[in-house]
Amino acid sequence: MQIHIRLLLCAVLILPAALAQGQTKKFAHINSQELLSKMPDSDSAQAKIENLQKTYETQYEQMTVELNKKYEDYLQNRNTYTDLIRQTKEAELQEMQQRIQQFESVASQELQTQRTELMRPIIEKANKAIKEVAEDNGFIYVFDVSQGNPIYYSEESTDILPLVKVKLGLQ
Repeated sequence: MQIHIRLLLCAVLILPAALAQGQTKKFAHINSQELLSKMPDSDSAQAKIENLQKTYETQYEQMTVELNKKYEDYLQNRNTYTDLIRQTKEAELQEMQQRIQQFESVASQELQTQRTELMRPIIEKANKAIKEVAEDNGFIYVFDVSQGNPIYYSEESTDILPLVKVKLGLQ
């Protein structure tokens, strides 16, 4: 019987302490995309990406115009071509179309690579500031609400965007 009393006594003493610990846990949330958009380094990275994209678009348009001209020339003159010339022109048109498709694919990959490389240090800087704010303020979790709409977050969850902006010297 004394064992049961001791167990009950331990439960009575430990349970409130465990519940009190559970109540002191703090949760926070942040919209990381909003934070990144306010960081000045993001603007310059985005400008570099847009310039590269315009360069690729210009090259793509030039290649497409050249293909269209050759195709129109082929259509106008195909009846005058011998079989060998017609086959050569068709093969040339197919090769040009394949080069354009390959260029488009490689350009898209290169844009993604550049975006990743340019944004990596900015994201790391933001993540470091978020982590420091979370540690300084005793948060055990910080949820990123920009990665999808959370089903629910309570008013007890603190939006740390203002704190992180201060940490990074942003307005």
